[in-house]
Amino acid sequence: MYESVPRLGLFMLCSAVFFYLSRKSLSKPHSHGFARFFAWEAILALFLINVPYWFEDRFSPKQLLSWLLLFCSLYLLVHGAYLLQVAGKPGPVRDGEELFGFEKTSVLVQNGIYRYIRHPLYASLLFLAWGIFLKLPTWIGGLLSVSASLLLWITAKHDESECVDFFGDEYRNYMSGTRMFIPFLF
Repeated sequence: MYESVPRLGLFMLCSAVFFYLSRKSLSKPHSHGFARFFAWEAILALFLINVPYWFEDRFSPKQLLSWLLLFCSLYLLVHGAYLLQVAGKPGPVRDGEELFGFEKTSVLVQNGIYRYIRHPLYASLLFLAWGIFLKLPTWIGGLLSVSASLLLWITAKHDESECVDFFGDEYRNYMSGTRMFIPFLF
């Protein structure tokens, strides 16, 4: 009981931060930020449930796979965000008060990891969720991971609709030559 109190408090604190970051999106259910908020919440809950088991049985196959997914998540986050900043040329050209500054790209990024997948930042969250799940696979963790995955897919679909609205046929052509989250697969 005592140990769960700090984790509940941390959940509430992080949820408040997520709510603040998503406040403009939460009033627009068809924006990509709406579903992303709930994906963040599912991943946060999964993390707080599994954090006590983070380093148990360190060299088991599930732990090694977990670490691989977590490192892939970190790479996708850093590389994807870097490319959005450098190649995407974010600026005031792109409307959308619910968009974060780095999301207001004026140029469609198609190099680096974006040559293979359209959503490396959402893929990062997907890999994060499943990497955390493998720390202690349970049915609750599985439910949270599947929920986060579904919410990230919905997030990506809404994001693609927004990108088609802004970039038009250029984005449609880009979609036909790339995968959503995992190069050559999905």
